[in-house]
Amino acid sequence: MNPGEVHAIMGPNGSGKSTLAAILAGREEYEVTEGEILFNGKDLLDLAPEERAGEGVFLAFQYPVEIPGVNTQIFLRAAVNAVRKYRGEDELDAMQFLKLVREKTKIVELSDQLLKRSVNEGFSGGEKKRAEIFQMAMLNPMLSILDETDSGLDIDALKIVANGVNALKTEANATVVITHYQRLLDYIVPDFVHVLYKGQIIQSGGKELALELEKAGYDPIKAQFAEAV
Repeated sequence: MNPGEVHAIMGPNGSGKSTLAAILAGREEYEVTEGEILFNGKDLLDLAPEERAGEGVFLAFQYPVEIPGVNTQIFLRAAVNAVRKYRGEDELDAMQFLKLVREKTKIVELSDQLLKRSVNEGFSGGEKKRAEIFQMAMLNPMLSILDETDSGLDIDALKIVANGVNALKTEANATVVITHYQRLLDYIVPDFVHVLYKGQIIQSGGKELALELEKAGYDPIKAQFAEAV
């Protein structure tokens, strides 16, 4: 992947899409037995999850967890300052942080009231997903991995989330969009589409590949894979 690019990873259920996202982010329950994950010249497999975040890797969860008792703003300020400290930058004071919050909440249409509550506690599905993209905006990662961000969203919430992702796209960052359906890609348009099946990328193409999958499904590609094996 190169800066400025959006890559979509599609595939049937159980193909390994969420596993790939978890491994990139450093989920400890997965053991990588061979290979390397190079990111800006460093092997991510040598880095702890918090170090990967410091390097600029961000994962938006398919099912964001609730953290009762942990205030959202306090959580975010700790996360932002941890990344800044890792990079040798000065930490944001309270006023600087609030200025950044006001700037970024506009991008994802997130209510100030949600930031005063515990992380994701009592949030609707759409609010949780917007909160994830808000975290992405606050942390300003170089690589954002969106794991089925469209899951459980109605069309209005989907548009808000997609608009936020698009607003954060620059020539200096890259995005991986993991999805089962083409619908999300109507709003976050990929430069490249890859089909993952049984843990392998078996086909790649442009955004037209997503449209083909929407029409024909995954069965033709599965059949080609079976013949090749």
